[in-house]
Amino acid sequence: MLDQLDEAKSNLGSSDGQKVLALFSRLRQANFREAQSLIRFHELLLFLRAYPQSARILKLTEALLQNFPEQVSKLIATGADVSAFDDPEVSGIAGSSVSDTFTYNITRWLLRRHPSQVLFDWDWFEDENRLAETWPRFMPLLEEDGSVEANVPYVSWLRAARNGKRELSWLIERFARLPVSDKEKAELYDSQQLYVRWTPIYRATRTGMRLPIRHVFYHRDALIARRDVRFSDELAKSPPRLLRLSRTQGRKILDMARETSTLRYRELYGFTHGDEDRVFRTNLGRGVDLFLCGVPAERRLPIRAYHAAMIFKNGVPVGYFEGLSLFERMESGFNFYYSFREGETAWIYARTLNVFRHLLGVTAFSIDPYQIGFENDEGIESGAFWFYRKLGFRPVRRDLLQLTEKEEARIARRGSYRTPYSVLRELAAGPMIFELDRSQTGDWDRFSVRNIGLEVQRRMAKRYQGNAAKIRKESVESISDTLGIRRNVLNNGERVALNDLALVLSLISDLRAWTRREQQQIVSIIRAKGGADEARYLKLMQKHPRLRRAIIKLGSGT
Repeated sequence: MLDQLDEAKSNLGSSDGQKVLALFSRLRQANFREAQSLIRFHELLLFLRAYPQSARILKLTEALLQNFPEQVSKLIATGADVSAFDDPEVSGIAGSSVSDTFTYNITRWLLRRHPSQVLFDWDWFEDENRLAETWPRFMPLLEEDGSVEANVPYVSWLRAARNGKRELSWLIERFARLPVSDKEKAELYDSQQLYVRWTPIYRATRTGMRLPIRHVFYHRDALIARRDVRFSDELAKSPPRLLRLSRTQGRKILDMARETSTLRYRELYGFTHGDEDRVFRTNLGRGVDLFLCGVPAERRLPIRAYHAAMIFKNGVPVGYFEGLSLFERMESGFNFYYSFREGETAWIYARTLNVFRHLLGVTAFSIDPYQIGFENDEGIESGAFWFYRKLGFRPVRRDLLQLTEKEEARIARRGSYRTPYSVLRELAAGPMIFELDRSQTGDWDRFSVRNIGLEVQRRMAKRYQGNAAKIRKESVESISDTLGIRRNVLNNGERVALNDLALVLSLISDLRAWTRREQQQIVSIIRAKGGADEARYLKLMQKHPRLRRAIIKLGSGT
């Protein structure tokens, strides 16, 4: 029955819709005796909820999903092996829980958002030595035990100190009161590797999480296949309208994004630290809503601009996007959740890039090797390399481009040929890129922002004997003098931007010889980096060809 439902879920038409309804009637009475079958049923239902063929199918899908906490409880009661529920591809099903060493920021957020569903998972705790270095900060006399004794009962110490409060809440409160910066608090907490279990309520599970929507898009015609997507044409289309949300609405969307990521054992920087004041919504069509955000000035990366997006299909979270941009180049990370990868993935990806292309002015989209399978078996098995290649991406390494062309020739000669996994792993060894502006083809092929960071480290080691404070101080003073920056008029975000970008600009040997206009443009870029929206930072960079050439040269190791 599950095989039949799998076949019918995307074969659209009235007969297939009737087949789905008939299978629902039979599967409603099914007694699932092992986790894998129940999980498969769940994922098929979730797909049909996101891509419904009719209002009747949508209604029955919701009813079957709402029964899942009971289904999972029955399975657990039989003593069946339910470890499969922990797989990150399917974790977060209603009736189950997730346990992980969640970061300080996510743990604090969970306690604020879901206080009664979160607790320590001591069964997974492994290395108690870490606690001996940290807990004495707020547990007097613990050194007497932890410094010299074996098998210290840390849980007993915690329970004696918590004064009736929940253990996790008490501990997080103690960290929050430490007289150090928030960053140091996070580092101290994260170093302990404490396992936390979250048992989400239904509306926060993958099973029940929904974005409120006014209109459902019903799929009565064939889904858009990758072969039907003209990637350049999609990028060239006019963008959909962006609506800026209120702070309250922005917080709600970021909470949903954090929930759906945490359920899958992922943490996305842009969701954890998203700017609640600058969350935008747009509708891509066909029931797809995109919510995008940046990060506040104090959380920005030193050089690249950061943006993230959450993707919903008919109210169901189906994937996310992460963009790291410099000038017109964006390093794009796209993850469409496993359950929905047969659901118009290429079209949704193209429409997402269209939004960012118009919002940020980016025209070159780079893919990190991990995305296509480098040290990522799931990427190899899913054929990620060919997904991007058939959209028009090319490997930036010449040897990998030649290997790609050989594989394409084999495929053309033999229609049944499939690229072996060993070859896919070779192809995944380098990044790929798609350039909408063909006049700039190849400019970014050798670039990596890491090369700039490494050059700063070498300079610090050689000239400053590893003194980070000294290199920052002298770089800021030198660049401020060169560009005529009055630091006393900068706000906090602009000062942070100057501290970071000065390290990069100090590597440009002829900066003093640039025209006054070119130097003043850099001042505007620095101030925009610490401003309200990094989109302006990028667009000002895109108007500075000399700075672009200098940064590409630094990042290309030339």
